[in-house]
Amino acid sequence: MSKEPEQNPGRESAHSPSSADSPATPALADHLPQDSPQSSGEITRQSASNLALAFVLLPRRKRRAMEILYAFCREVDDVADNESVPVEKRKAALREWRTDLDRAYSKSESPRLGVNRELAAILPSFNLQQEDFHALLDGVETDLVRNRFDTWEQLELYCYRVASAVGLLSIPIFGYQHQSARDYAISLGKALQVTNILRDVSTDAEINRIYLPLDDLRTFAVTEADILEGRYSENFRRLSHFYASRALQFYRDAIGALHTDDRPAMIASELMGAVYWDILRKLVARNFNHWDGNGRTRLSKSRKIYLIFRTWLRLTLGSRSPNYGTGPWVDSIQSA
Repeated sequence: MSKEPEQNPGRESAHSPSSADSPATPALADHLPQDSPQSSGEITRQSASNLALAFVLLPRRKRRAMEILYAFCREVDDVADNESVPVEKRKAALREWRTDLDRAYSKSESPRLGVNRELAAILPSFNLQQEDFHALLDGVETDLVRNRFDTWEQLELYCYRVASAVGLLSIPIFGYQHQSARDYAISLGKALQVTNILRDVSTDAEINRIYLPLDDLRTFAVTEADILEGRYSENFRRLSHFYASRALQFYRDAIGALHTDDRPAMIASELMGAVYWDILRKLVARNFNHWDGNGRTRLSKSRKIYLIFRTWLRLTLGSRSPNYGTGPWVDSIQSA
């Protein structure tokens, strides 16, 4: 449900456009939308993302639909992330994706891009809202026009667009009975994205990006230079804990919104919650020190397999308690 799997859906691997369809000028081939030589299934299988990992728990029909949705997210994010291409050209490419997406919803015109053709084929079966796709595209485009956020309100809107919108597109595929599932998707999406932002502070800084709002940096006496130059401090730890508490509240809001009847259907998103909750636990354990020489906070393959099995077992046995939102270490967030 988050834009970013182990990172955001489009940030983990790239693919090459079809040479047969590429324009003559190589520079244009880098940014114009292409009819990908890969199917959505291939794009998903080649990814090491947490979002793609969660699909293993879905029935085949739903897994196929989620692969298509995931591939759309990856493709548009790849366009935005290709920093070798000028920003204006990437904006133009995203406009083409918007136009082609609208073709997928049109009854009079067929999409030109392969992933959108696959998307058009599943739209009659699932109630995927066009406005949620456009919100996602708005979020992706945000990364082209800003690398700082002034306020929490600006960041929260970004989180909604790049993560909650994906959740809102996912839940019709999962299937739900109660409208509260929408509140669940919105809250869990924000929880995952805030966790993702906390995890990627140092890697984002390497490309001159700071997602933590400047207002809050000033409140906690952390400078942009501190983050860009990797200067860890008690003030930065306090700032990070403050945002961990925000993530915690979103996790708990998601728990409160999910109706018992809908829990089994949300098994894939519940796994995502468990995975990102475990990442947050590890971040707290290292006091959010991204510059301690241990690299990016990750979960091992064995840990992910354990979380898959635990999530499946708990839901199969009818457990009403989620795999996230609680733990002995939570007190350290609340008291920080």
